[in-house]
Amino acid sequence: MSGEKLGFSTRAIHAGQDADPATGATVVPIYATSTYTQAAPGQHKGYDYSRSGNPTRTALETALAALEGAECGLAFASGLAASTAVFASLLRPGDEIVASSDMYGGTFRLLERVFKPWGLAIHYTDDISPAGFEQIMSAKTKLVWIETPTNPLLQILDIAAIAASAHKHGAKLAVDNTFASPYLQQPLALGADLVVHSTTKYIGGHSDVVGGAVLGGKALLEPVKFYQNAAGGVPGPFDAYLTLRGLKTLAVRMDRHCDNAMSLADWLSRQPQAARVFYPGLKSHPGHAIAARQMKAFGGMISLQIHGGAEAAHRFLTRTKLFSLAESLGGVESLVGHPATMTHASIPREVREARGVDDGLIRLSVGIEDLADLRDDLQHAMG
Repeated sequence: MSGEKLGFSTRAIHAGQDADPATGATVVPIYATSTYTQAAPGQHKGYDYSRSGNPTRTALETALAALEGAECGLAFASGLAASTAVFASLLRPGDEIVASSDMYGGTFRLLERVFKPWGLAIHYTDDISPAGFEQIMSAKTKLVWIETPTNPLLQILDIAAIAASAHKHGAKLAVDNTFASPYLQQPLALGADLVVHSTTKYIGGHSDVVGGAVLGGKALLEPVKFYQNAAGGVPGPFDAYLTLRGLKTLAVRMDRHCDNAMSLADWLSRQPQAARVFYPGLKSHPGHAIAARQMKAFGGMISLQIHGGAEAAHRFLTRTKLFSLAESLGGVESLVGHPATMTHASIPREVREARGVDDGLIRLSVGIEDLADLRDDLQHAMG
């Protein structure tokens, strides 16, 4: 098979994960060491200190790069640590970032309260078309930052078209691919320069580890790699091991997430209690055609508003049994969240509500449980 391109699941299981040369262990060991014995000063076997590199982390970085079609992958202690590394290593005070308005609240907080005082200028657009981005670009724009699907309104952005617009203005495009995972979408193949993940979510997949990653070309990631070592926000070997373990089943899990979410979104859209359902798999979704073109399937996330506003949403959130009320997403278990008070609480109310994230919005992370049980749980919550 040396001349063939291996399939996604084969790469997820084998890329960077050869049998351990010392013992023959089939699964990459947890190299729980902080330091490495050297034969002489400067003469080591590729590792000297685990902040700079660890074999378990190397296996994870190699596997992630293989799945995203990237030359290089870098693992971090969290998704926000990965985002921080991109902003701090590739940008300088006075540079400008252009971003879509609908984004994860933690990213907004990072940009507004850490990097804006540091000297970055951040411009947001509600118009997610390529023209909407170009309208607010300038000669100082160095980075365009997007999510697709977005968190929490599940907007779909045209990666290829926005990449072309960014490059025309001399900027790089970074895509937060967390909601899609590399199984559903490969932004680099569509023209993006960088991909960022919270590996906590679908990649880890079991709500038992926190992590992040940056993927891209080797030359572009050189300063990010320097920052990774210099700042030290790296995952420990057990975190890397857990993420690798989750990665092996990403494809089969995502198929079930997507099937369940598609069925539930269709069912919810026909319920009289549902005022609005946000899911790119629905043909009524404004980004459906783009999502069908650039994604393998439509993901496991659904957002909705039910009639009755904030009061009805609160009642719904406290009545689910299988959908646990919790932060995060992408685990095998189903979760329900309230963006206004949870994932997006750091965004000022007036800004949040202007973007459409009001107190009546509910976000569902659809797990891989039996579909009928999940539907019954939502029916009970709306009853």
